[in-house]
Amino acid sequence: MALAGAMEFQTMDATAKPDRPVDLVHLARHTLGNRDLEREVLRLFVRQSAVYLGRLRNARTAGEMRVAAHTIKGSARGIGAWRIAELANLFEEAAAEGATMDDAALADLAAAIEAANDYIHTVLSD
Repeated sequence: MALAGAMEFQTMDATAKPDRPVDLVHLARHTLGNRDLEREVLRLFVRQSAVYLGRLRNARTAGEMRVAAHTIKGSARGIGAWRIAELANLFEEAAAEGATMDDAALADLAAAIEAANDYIHTVLSD
């Protein structure tokens, strides 16, 4: 029963599409309202997103693309960056099928990450 409730809660989060690139309500729920933890998680996302976007850009195999995309997707879901998670999922699915993504798709993901990171910097400076 508890698992079903948790799955329903995650579904509700995933369908919420806030105007901001990061869903701070989602983040607060996942960090139990601990502001210091929220800030640390956001800092980690900024660092990790840059690393894994670079790995995605330089991926030579479908496996490398899948791992990088999966990591970006998971990190994005953790902070409520739904657009990033959605775009990274497209890369992960393509890699699972042995396909590649075009430069426009990579540019869209990079722009979404940049927008989220800019927003995070604003949040952290407050």
